[in-house]
This record gives sequence, structure tokens and C-alpha cells, in this order.
Amino acid sequence: MTHENFSEADRVRNALQAAGVESRIQEFSASTRTAQDAAAAIGISVSQIVKSLVFFSGESPVLVLMSGSNRLDPQRLAAITGAEIRKADAETVRGVTGYAIGGVPPIGFPTRLLTFIDLDLTRYETIWAAAGTPRHVFETTPDDLVRVTSGTVGELKLES
Repeated sequence: MTHENFSEADRVRNALQAAGVESRIQEFSASTRTAQDAAAAIGISVSQIVKSLVFFSGESPVLVLMSGSNRLDPQRLAAITGAEIRKADAETVRGVTGYAIGGVPPIGFPTRLLTFIDLDLTRYETIWAAAGTPRHVFETTPDDLVRVTSGTVGELKLES
């Protein structure tokens, strides 16, 4: 484990502790960068993976936490936020969150992000999210995810 990765996972660990979340960060030798990779490494359904995505609602960055099996419907998010939605590029994601795509956790950012949570994530007893690197994840509950992010839960998925 590199020092940089340790530092990123450590920031997430500290944010979880500060939020009162009892969770152990786990490191995998296989990549957990994508929802499919993470689900395979952990041995769970891809739907139980929390994808942390950064978008712009108008000029403001927002965090969208989606179930690993779902895609965001930008029109649904626009209806909730009242502004046009566009995806942030990799450089912007790192600048806003402090983490690279593939390891963006749902908490532990330099400043709090307005957060929206896919309703489908609330259907599970436990869910798993990235913990700062493409190899670190942590288990949590939907209730804790909503609480620590102050997220708004809604129907956000793109219907197929």
C-alpha cells in the first residue's frame, strides 16, 4: 500500500469515525474501481455497491450516490434540483472531492456537497462504498449513508 493510498483511506476512516459510523475499511488485492469489480471482490450483488458520482447542477457540484446496477437519469435529478445537470470531468471530481474517480467515497470531502441518493440503495440491509482508493471499500447501512451525507433520497435511476 502506498503512503498516498493510505492517506486517502485514512481520511475516509477519520470522516466515518467523526460521523459516528462503526465500519472497518477493507483493502482488496483486486481492483474495486468499478461497481462490478467491487461486487466481485466483496462477493455481493452489484446493486449493493454505492457509486459516488459528481455532477454539476447549474454551477454547483453535487454528489450522486447510485446503486451499482443503476444509471442516473439526469432529467430526474434536474427536476429535483431545478437546474441543468452535467457530468464533472475527472480533474473536477478530484478538485471537488479530493479523490480520484474509482475511489470517491460518499464522505470525507474538503467541503460538504449537496448529496442525492438513489432510492434503490435503501432496499438493502448493508451496502458498500469506496473508501478513497480503487482498492479500499467499507460497509455501511442505508440509514447511516443518508445520515452522514445529509442526502436526499429519491427515484434517480434511468428506466430501461
